[in-house]
Amino acid sequence: MPNSKEVEDLALLSMPPLLSDLDVWLLAEGTHLRPYEVLGAHPLALNGVKGTRFAVWAPNASRVSVVGDFNFWDGRQNPMRLRPECGVWELFLPSIAEGALYKYELTASDGTLLPTKADPYARQSEMRPATASVVAALPSMVAASPTRQQANALDAPVSIYEVHLGSWRRIADGSNDSAGRWLNWDELGDTLITYAKDMGYTHLELLPISEHPFDGSWGYQPVGLYAPTSRYGDPQGFVRFVARCHAEGIGLILDWVPAHFPTDTHGLGNFDGTHLYEYADPREGFHNDWSTLIYNLGRTEVSNFLIGNALYWLERYGVDGLRVDAVASMLYRDYSRKAGEWIPNKHGGRENLETIAFLKRMNEVIGTERPQAVTLAEESTAFPAVSRPTYVGGLGFHYKWNMGWMNDTLAYMARDPIHRKHHHGEITFSLVYAFNENFVLPISHDEVVHGKGSLLNKMPGDTWQKFANLRAYYGFMFGHPGKKLLFMGCEFGQEREWNHDQSLDWHLLDNPMHAGVQRLMRDLNHLYKETPALFQQDFVPAGFEWIEHNDSERSVISFIRHGLADSTFMVVVTNFTPVAQKGYRLGVPQAGSYKERLNTDSAHYGGSNVGTPLGIATAQPIACHGKSHSILLDLPPLATVMLEWNN
Repeated sequence: MPNSKEVEDLALLSMPPLLSDLDVWLLAEGTHLRPYEVLGAHPLALNGVKGTRFAVWAPNASRVSVVGDFNFWDGRQNPMRLRPECGVWELFLPSIAEGALYKYELTASDGTLLPTKADPYARQSEMRPATASVVAALPSMVAASPTRQQANALDAPVSIYEVHLGSWRRIADGSNDSAGRWLNWDELGDTLITYAKDMGYTHLELLPISEHPFDGSWGYQPVGLYAPTSRYGDPQGFVRFVARCHAEGIGLILDWVPAHFPTDTHGLGNFDGTHLYEYADPREGFHNDWSTLIYNLGRTEVSNFLIGNALYWLERYGVDGLRVDAVASMLYRDYSRKAGEWIPNKHGGRENLETIAFLKRMNEVIGTERPQAVTLAEESTAFPAVSRPTYVGGLGFHYKWNMGWMNDTLAYMARDPIHRKHHHGEITFSLVYAFNENFVLPISHDEVVHGKGSLLNKMPGDTWQKFANLRAYYGFMFGHPGKKLLFMGCEFGQEREWNHDQSLDWHLLDNPMHAGVQRLMRDLNHLYKETPALFQQDFVPAGFEWIEHNDSERSVISFIRHGLADSTFMVVVTNFTPVAQKGYRLGVPQAGSYKERLNTDSAHYGGSNVGTPLGIATAQPIACHGKSHSILLDLPPLATVMLEWNN
């Protein structure tokens, strides 16, 4: 008479293979472009029987079971079968449908029962603090779109509104929580997308929405990379949200975190009793800054897990791009480590060769499989060719955040205007290297948190001067080469530091000064989108020409932005002092009239309304600044003026 273990083994042996030979081979090789189509929980019909197919990679476990609300979380009831060729355990369970809660119970090779694990490929998760995975259908493939490819191109206008969904706006729900509840995906579609479109933004960028257990991580410590967080609804709600973005002409970029993952016991750490996803040596596998674990990207299955995840968001939800977080921490083995706390690469250097190979392959796969999509690197070092193609030795990103521009210009703007003439290089230095990469100019969430204060309160002077400085800075930013990114709340001059547990202070818009900043940002976005000179040649020297960058005594800079057509250009002048400068002579490239298209000192924005009479300056044949003609301007205090040439 066979015992229960023998009966169990016979039952597993009699189960037909669930994974195809091709899938097994590709998984074993680590080259399956879409491992999420094979691994995870898939509702389907097998031989006419409806149920769910489960598959999980755990090559070093001695036993794996599916546990869930359907078997009282009892690991003895539904053991899985190992496919030793690829280290994947598989099982089909009849009658298990969408919505079922489940995890994996694993036993290590030495017989130790491990904490139950969420499915690394789960497409839906429970609301925190619960940690179970949820059986969910695989979203349908989103068709490629030439419209979206054009909107994401290097020569397109790109103005990104960066948003943390949990604190953009909240709704009072009558509970004891005075902060109110989060909006769901459909409510966000009605409000956030509508707002972004009205404001003239071309793209939304969402702080990470992959499932994460801790609100205070803002999503940057994800456990469920394949699951849109349950905080805002189910995955189908996110499908509708993305579709709504595109219907309104808004692109969607997701923050994506392949650099590290948290140590929560239900996550990837020590997954099958070994360091499966992370480096085993803490000198490689533990991140000192965030107390997290670092992916072992030298392991093909781990690299494949992440590249498959990138394609998953781009293809199955149709998002436009991925902003890759903390790339600098990935590129260097000694990042945030003291001497003796890191392991050199095989050549004795500090570069992480596995990461470099991973990033190149990821960008190549995306470029081949989803050419309409873009990737953006948050990379703060001088690592070369981040946004250059891999075939010329680059990492293959489309865009790189310009952290140097952000640091230098904010340092300059924080200075009392009387001292700015001594630090003029801080506002001009970015043009020395502006075309080395395809830069995005980022004023992100990192600049308004952790004691840094709001952007408005970084500005010097009294209340009027703070607002004037902020408006001048935004005008300069939109004239400067590079795509634009601004964190939520900065567009209307949020006064307090960002708090992820509270809504933005929308009531500030009752104040004319805050409403003026918002009107300026709306006008800047719309002017930007309709002016090819401001975006067509962001990444080549032909798109930019200095008029005057040495006028440190008066703290004035002026330059020209050129479009592809010879007759398409915009003159940008910024006065960084609180003194109006009347009769300022400015060299211009051609005869004709120059019409003021935008003046950040306009009374419409809360300014003093100083400007050139009638907003038009006529060029005179008087040489200045190396130009054959010049115009006379009345430069407003602490302001940026944009002038368009008319023949």
